[in-house]
Amino acid sequence: MEKRLLPVVLDGYKPLREIVFESMREAILNGVLEPGERLMEIQLAEEMGVSRTPVREAIRKLELENFVVMIPRKGAYVAGVSLKDVADVFEIRSALEGLAAGLAAERVTDEELEQMEQALFYRVHEGEMDLEQIVKSDTDFHALVYKASRNERLIQILANLREQIQRFRSTSLAVPGRNKDAIEEHRMIVEALRNHNSEEAQALAMAHIVTAENVMFETLRMKNDPGKADK
Repeated sequence: MEKRLLPVVLDGYKPLREIVFESMREAILNGVLEPGERLMEIQLAEEMGVSRTPVREAIRKLELENFVVMIPRKGAYVAGVSLKDVADVFEIRSALEGLAAGLAAERVTDEELEQMEQALFYRVHEGEMDLEQIVKSDTDFHALVYKASRNERLIQILANLREQIQRFRSTSLAVPGRNKDAIEEHRMIVEALRNHNSEEAQALAMAHIVTAENVMFETLRMKNDPGKADK
């Protein structure tokens, strides 16, 4: 069987179980370990070059964070993503991202605007970016907007949603053409921030999230009914 997980690199500041957990979580977020896939301890341990114990501990922790489901007498499986999951997260995210952008329009600095512009320039002109790089670039852009809001409580709430958002972000940005559209949506948000137009920035940010949600819904529908992709 083809190996998909890289051997773990030991870090003197982190226990092995934490490194294995983070590696497996990233694999789920990036779609390397797919929804519904059974997690075989022996196979995963061999791929990462560790014993089964830290893998077993990582699976238990992933279950607590709803990335994994345990099925009696069958084992551990990567948790699926339901349409309800998508709707719930995006409903919250739309409101919070809109609020962050609205506040950012009032408080953003010229330096932060320049950072956003540079991030978009790099993303537009880097044609060989893989999905992981695209997701990171997208994440970094949103983090700049959050920071510009100057609302620490809001930033913390969004940080708490990060893992759930990342999973959906990876799925939506993998859709052909979505990255290009997202860049243009980000560019429009930056323009509203530069003009210090709070109302427009909030509306554009919320519309951006709604579009991402629609892409996610369509992707999940196609996975649940592959025949739709051929119609």
